[in-house]
Amino acid sequence: MSQNNIISYSLGKDDKTAVQAKFEAQKIAFAPIMFQATRSLLNLGILKHIQNNRKKGSVLEEIALQLDIDIYGVKVLLEAGLSMEIVYVKEGRFFITKTGWFLLNDPLTKVNLDFTNDVNYLGFAKLEESIKTGKPEGLKVFGEWSTVYEALSELPEKTQESWFNFDHYYSDIAFPEVLPIIMEDKPKNGMDVGGNTGKFAMKCAEYNDDIHMTILDLPGQLNVAKKNIKNNGFENQIDGYPMDLLDHTKAFPKGYDFVWMSQFLDCFSQADILQLILRAKAALSENGALYILETYWDKQDYEAATYSLHATSLYFTCMANGCSQMYHHNDMLKLIDEAGMKIDKEYERIGISHTLYKCVPK
Repeated sequence: MSQNNIISYSLGKDDKTAVQAKFEAQKIAFAPIMFQATRSLLNLGILKHIQNNRKKGSVLEEIALQLDIDIYGVKVLLEAGLSMEIVYVKEGRFFITKTGWFLLNDPLTKVNLDFTNDVNYLGFAKLEESIKTGKPEGLKVFGEWSTVYEALSELPEKTQESWFNFDHYYSDIAFPEVLPIIMEDKPKNGMDVGGNTGKFAMKCAEYNDDIHMTILDLPGQLNVAKKNIKNNGFENQIDGYPMDLLDHTKAFPKGYDFVWMSQFLDCFSQADILQLILRAKAALSENGALYILETYWDKQDYEAATYSLHATSLYFTCMANGCSQMYHHNDMLKLIDEAGMKIDKEYERIGISHTLYKCVPK
């Protein structure tokens, strides 16, 4: 075991009674079933009906009649909803709980639900195999690819939509906060490594008419980005540089005032992250900086965020590439140091849950 993988922090507790602990174990045992019950309550409009009648409550017969669903189906789903505390019943009438409200109305929860269902659900039967092989075995439900990134442009439309919605929801909210930070040094050119659909490069071009951006990504992703760039009229400010980012024998183009990596390094193993940082360092101009925007599970203010990030790590294991995760911040600090760089500035609580590191050569 390498030094980088020795766990030196403390987290968690074991303060439940035996009865409480056994109940938690049953929640885990039946979690996939209850997840699909929740999806059905949402997709069939049952939860929406109950919310719309939240003052007086809803009875089974009303719901079944108005939604044209057999009363049996409404009954079994709502009884599951009672155990999940999505709804509660009083004098024969159903009411929505706070948890139910978030499932129905919270954009973050919707993004996570769709991502779990459309991207992960079928493939996760192969998680154990992925752990053993170090490969994203669950991805095979969609086809034969080494990583999800190669597959993105060919995945089913609904799967693509849920994947991009998940990816962009977390990153896009952070962009308005990070742009003034990056532009403070008045950069003339920047490089977006793993630029995906080109959103960040276009935000930079929109923010600063004088800046020129280069996107590094796989050819398939660049084709998508180029269409978006052309549709938004930024062809003169943004270009693309096709590259297999895991081919560490290929240097990044050089002379950039900043290199941007947003929710990017968590897509790679620690060995690959080190090489990517080294290549980014070599691409910088004399006074250039590398900006790393990531969500570290140990830097979250809420248990729900830490829980979500730990689950996302398993998505990387089973569906994405088999070797990466949402990292502890100490993992990243060690790799930055090993690459001969240091943290010049650190910005916490960016967007929903991000940390921004401005890194410069030592």
